[in-house]
Amino acid sequence: MPEEQMNSANRPTSLDGRTYHVETKRGEVSNRIITVGDPQRAHAISQHLDTILMTKQSHRGFLTITGLYKQLPVSIVAIGMGSPMMDFFVRETRMVVDGPLAIIRFGSCGSIISGAQTGDIIIGDGAFGITRNYAYFDDASEKDAYVLWPNVDADTLLTEGVVNEMVQGVGAQRVFRGLVGNADSFYGSQGRPGADFYDANEGLLDRVRKEFPQAAALEMESHMLFHLARVSTGRKGDEPQSVRAACALMVFADREGNSFISPEMSRQMTKVASLALLDALVKDMPTQAGLHPAEGS
Repeated sequence: MPEEQMNSANRPTSLDGRTYHVETKRGEVSNRIITVGDPQRAHAISQHLDTILMTKQSHRGFLTITGLYKQLPVSIVAIGMGSPMMDFFVRETRMVVDGPLAIIRFGSCGSIISGAQTGDIIIGDGAFGITRNYAYFDDASEKDAYVLWPNVDADTLLTEGVVNEMVQGVGAQRVFRGLVGNADSFYGSQGRPGADFYDANEGLLDRVRKEFPQAAALEMESHMLFHLARVSTGRKGDEPQSVRAACALMVFADREGNSFISPEMSRQMTKVASLALLDALVKDMPTQAGLHPAEGS
């Protein structure tokens, strides 16, 4: 339950400016952000920081850790899973940070290309959406059980920085690139077979590969992140884009080989890969010029 009174139904913030879901206010979040799903991963990444300045756990499950890395402010935000959580995070962070935002998603995925095994890193050049077509299950005239939404590109400069640092950090043989399918569920919309529900997804992965030949991974957040970055152009769409975004995904599920990552491999790769992402962020934004003032934060 919320701990503070909100002052608006449309843009709810508390009297001291905390947002409703993420529960951060001005001065608590950096322009440089790594976002993850798992709060344990956020804490693991925070071990690389020179100093931790602020930790905030919200009543809606968001964890924000802000500190200094190479003497520059960086935030690590755990959001849970799914596009709605990504939407809350990006919009409410935009509310409380001055200047441009650079956001890198560091998440998990299922690989759908040959060669990418558990523990490898897939960097998304873009992301497309996969959503269940609910009408299909009630209307015989509906053709497809799933809707595939067009690709949205990641930020080129930020992505190239992530690739360069990741290759140096984990080795070129463990880094793959391609498009990311952002599904609205872990099961049906990612083509996982099941006996308990009628999902009509037997040919879904073949369709995905046909419509998006560069598809490399499936997950649940990056398409929303890239979409919001693309439309971060003000209410009328006539302002410069204020959010840039990239993603690096660790293969947890090898869908080709039907294997799942070990806890030890996950911990090892998180340690190395997250260091590469922190380096990519500070090289992308090497000074505080034009960013939210660090003083007083």
